[in-house]
Amino acid sequence: MIGRSRKLLLTYSILGVIAGVAIAQSPPSGLHKEGDHWTAWNPPPTPEGAQVYVVQPGDSLWSIAGSLLGDSYLWPQLWEANQYILDAHWIYPGDPILVTSTATAQAMAPGAGVVGDPMGDAQANLGDLTQQAGEPGSADGTDPFAGLLGDDASGSGGGWDESLAESSLPSAPMPLGYESDIYCSGYIGELEEEFPYSIAGSEYEFLTPSLASLKGQKMTGLWGKGDTEKYGLENGDIVYLDSGRADGLSAGELLTVIEPQRKVRHPITDKLLGRIYAYNGRIRVLSVQEETAIGEIVRTCNPIPVDSKLRIFEPEPVPLRRTTPIRPVNFPADNDQLEDAPMIVESVDNIISLAAGYLVYVDKGEAQDVLPGDIFTIYRAGRRGYPPIIVGELGILSVAENTSLARILRSRRVVYAGDVLVIK
Repeated sequence: MIGRSRKLLLTYSILGVIAGVAIAQSPPSGLHKEGDHWTAWNPPPTPEGAQVYVVQPGDSLWSIAGSLLGDSYLWPQLWEANQYILDAHWIYPGDPILVTSTATAQAMAPGAGVVGDPMGDAQANLGDLTQQAGEPGSADGTDPFAGLLGDDASGSGGGWDESLAESSLPSAPMPLGYESDIYCSGYIGELEEEFPYSIAGSEYEFLTPSLASLKGQKMTGLWGKGDTEKYGLENGDIVYLDSGRADGLSAGELLTVIEPQRKVRHPITDKLLGRIYAYNGRIRVLSVQEETAIGEIVRTCNPIPVDSKLRIFEPEPVPLRRTTPIRPVNFPADNDQLEDAPMIVESVDNIISLAAGYLVYVDKGEAQDVLPGDIFTIYRAGRRGYPPIIVGELGILSVAENTSLARILRSRRVVYAGDVLVIK
């Protein structure tokens, strides 16, 4: 299947995953002719005396920032200054890019599509994006979800703000979640997945005398050996791994701690979808032997027991999007759009009544063209013969082969497993 992100490569330029932040790859709908070129956006009139760059075929905000600002990692400044671009992944030849830094006067090449005069020292400042991709809170100590979710971003509130539906202005680029949403949640996988490594023991198993009354006798309990000092391991604890140099491990390697959990069934058909595999933390390999290794727990999401499964840690950036108002309640999707659409099948914390801020699993993934950064409107079937009801909105944080992890961004009604999603 040709992915949605690859269908119109000749029409628009693409900005990839850069600076540790993922941008959604879904092409916007509603292409129309603006002047002499086709675009999905509605460029505003150019301010008098402003410096404007006209997008050329093959351009991206990344490449434009490199050419005009002298540093490609300054692309968020361009995106912030051009708020008519709702998704930085998609810009179109002929679109005007307002440039906001005096650095352009020194870096740009003559005749590269720039018209007008520099804006002097005016410069848009997006802030510290690296902090946005971290734990809750932004660079100034405030919650980056304030005003978007309508709650405390912890999942404790209903979170519907009517002013969001009335506003027509797009927001500044912001992350759709937190780093902990991705690294301390998990995924839905096959019923019996195999993992290359596991925790064979910890130093706490050898710090007290054996309680066995007879030589060779083993005393075990619910959590392991009876003479173990500590079962739930955490940051700073030393563990022993069942694999080493012969299995491809090397000092400094990071491993994700995984715990197989409950089975998941489809909320409508009751079909068995797979099993939830929770991320409990992260281990750094300190030293390796031929068939064993010593590691240190460097991140803990939940207490980590011996025998936990391990695999190589794969970093995932937090998707970044410019949010727009939720779909008007009087203009829902057609009922036929809900057929075979993605569906919420389970919450990460096994909670029934959900609202803004909660994490959920969706029954479609990369194989069905669902991508990190995609935003979906949440629907519930209405009265027979009537349109569906708009319940809220969610954003995709991470995708597996056939499932996804998402965060509910807005909720005007309680959200449940079984609610259907339509791409925004």
